[in-house]
This record gives sequence, structure tokens and C-alpha cells, in this order.
Amino acid sequence: MAQKGTVCVTGAGGYIGSWVVKVLLSNNYVVHGTVRDPGSTKYSHLTKLEKASENLKLFKADLLDFDSLLTAIRGCDGVFHVASPVPATAVQNPEVELLEPAVKGTLNVLKACSEVKVKRVVLVSSVAAIAMNPSWPKGKLMDETSWSDKEFCRKIKSYYSLSKTEAESEAWEFARQSGIDLVTVCPSLVWGPLLQSTTNSSSLSLINIMKGLKEMANNMGWYVDVRDVADALLLAYEKPEAEGRYICSAHAFYKQDLVEFVRKLYPNYNYPKSFTAGDGVDFKPNSEKLEKLGLSYRPLEETIKDSVESYRQSGCLD
Repeated sequence: MAQKGTVCVTGAGGYIGSWVVKVLLSNNYVVHGTVRDPGSTKYSHLTKLEKASENLKLFKADLLDFDSLLTAIRGCDGVFHVASPVPATAVQNPEVELLEPAVKGTLNVLKACSEVKVKRVVLVSSVAAIAMNPSWPKGKLMDETSWSDKEFCRKIKSYYSLSKTEAESEAWEFARQSGIDLVTVCPSLVWGPLLQSTTNSSSLSLINIMKGLKEMANNMGWYVDVRDVADALLLAYEKPEAEGRYICSAHAFYKQDLVEFVRKLYPNYNYPKSFTAGDGVDFKPNSEKLEKLGLSYRPLEETIKDSVESYRQSGCLD
């Protein structure tokens, strides 16, 4: 089958990035992947992917180093900007650890894309840039017109949500000024099997439910499979009619109901014993726009089972 062109994936070695690389290679793209150190064994899972030996090239790049991004993006028809800091623990300095790499990094990527005239940029944002909106009408499905309130994010110290909101809104402003063809995909909490050897923060959230958390707030959670996210990003890139923002979220559960769902599948783990009242954010996402583009979601049971099997293989659930 003929090659479809050359694309760049930032953060290629991460949880979502690795799956995006896998999907792109299997769809006959040549892939430029940005990583911190191309020679590190940390990225050996990428070089072992099917078609990687002939169609994957890893580039050493940093989001805050424009020239390194430009080198990786040069010669590409499209870019998937996946890289962004996702903290597994509380951050000490959110401006430096989260906001600067998220916002400045995104703008550096877009400036490089503009300079080399890529055809389309697909940006991985997050429902964190949508859901922190206290003025959204209660009971109404939350759609792509909702934006998280930046002041509200600061007030409740939700710095990850703030970083994603700032980065996406700055990206849209840059796109308006430069004329770059931008599409954004906003996944919810991402679960599913690991390709990389280390656990990431979203996978840890499921591992912690299964071993170690004694108490949980009974908040509403939104969930999606990492393989569905990768498929959504490819649709957003390939479909000429794709435009604007896309919520990518398959399932909405209160935490207590989610725990019971997982417990029925895997009864022999140490689940939370008690639940406190949630924070009242019970909006459900509307994924209709993405489904109309052609995405169908995996059942949650498949996602949980494939996640747990992956965690067991990597020793995370021992």
C-alpha cells in the first residue's frame, strides 16, 4: 500500500503518543516522533512497532526549544501535538511545571507548523479545558461550546485544567491569526493497555482504585479508551470536514458505581471502603460531534479488562 505522507507526533513516547504512533504506522504514514532522548531504552517499545524500522524516525526535542521542534516538523504534511505535562503528583510550581510547557510549548509547535506550512495540526487538548465551567446549565449535556473558566480553575487550584484551557485557547487564537488548519480533540480520563514500560498518571488512577485507596469522593468521572483516542486523532486529521473542537469521551460514571463495575470483573483487589460526597460537578459529555465524524467507542468492560491485563504484565498490580 502506498505511503500516505509524513507526519510528526510530539511526545511520541508517552501513553497516548505511543498509540498514535502505532496507529499512524499501521495506516502507512512515515512518522517523525519527538522524544527527550532518542537513544534511550525508554523508547524501545516504539522502535519495535510494526513498520517502525522503515517508517519511524525519532527526534530529540523539547517543547521549550523552538529549533528542536522545527527540525522534527520540517518535511511533514501534518502534526499531532500530543506532548503536554500531566502530573502524577501535586506540583510545587504550576507556572513552571505546567503552564509554561503547556502554553509556550503549544505555541512553539504551531509556529514551527506555520513556518514549514503543514497542512493540518491536530492538538490533543482535554475535557479539563471544557468541564470546569460552573455557569454551564445543570443537567444539560456538555458540548464543545463549553470552556473551562480560567479564574475558577485558579481559585480551586486545578492547575492542570488551567494549563489545558490556556494552551487550547492560545492555540485557537494563533490559528485565527496565522490561518493554520487546526483541529482539537479533548479526551476525558484515558485508560487502556500500555505500550510504554512505565505507568502514567491516568493509568495510576485505575491502579489506585484497585489497590490502596481507602476512601474516594463520589464525583462524576468521564472515561475513554486510549485506542479510541488514537483513532479519533487520525479521523480528525484525515477527514476534510473535521473542524473545531471534539469531545472524546465514551463513558460517564459516578466513582462509587465505577468501583462496583470494576469489582465485579476483578473481586480480589483492595477497593475503597467508603465514599464521601462529590463536588456536584455531574455534567455528562456529549460526544455526538466526534461520533458523526465516524468514531465508535469500545465498551468500558473491554477497556478495563485490557488495562488490567496490561498492568499485570508490567507488574503494576502485583
